[in-house]
Amino acid sequence: MWPRNLATGPGGGRFRGAGGGLFEGARGGASREPGGRLSDGPGGGLYAGPGGGLFDGPGGGLFTGAGGGLSTGPGGGLSTGLWGGLSTGPGGGLSRIGGVDAYRTNHPPYEVFVPWLEANGYDVAAALLGAKLCR
Repeated sequence: MWPRNLATGPGGGRFRGAGGGLFEGARGGASREPGGRLSDGPGGGLYAGPGGGLFDGPGGGLFTGAGGGLSTGPGGGLSTGLWGGLSTGPGGGLSRIGGVDAYRTNHPPYEVFVPWLEANGYDVAAALLGAKLCR
């Protein structure tokens, strides 16, 4: 799980340094290496198997159930509530506050995730994320 909020400082989803959501180094939030968020191997953000960012089962980035990446319920990736992916509050996906409490998810960076959603028929999710992220 990597930071995926809008914070640009250390520990934030938009931070390019170690520990940031856009870090390109080993196991980084934008790394293509094994375990990286742009990897299509096990545990990667573009992995469609269990635990991967493009997996639609429990623990996956495309899961619509409780806590899933495409869930609108509490803690879900499309939730505007506390700790939700579309929340602007502390711990939310649209928060600009980084650090250890930053919103985290296993899907790839939004710049990759939203176009992938659009291309694969997840129109509602892509529209919600795209509108909120002001791409």
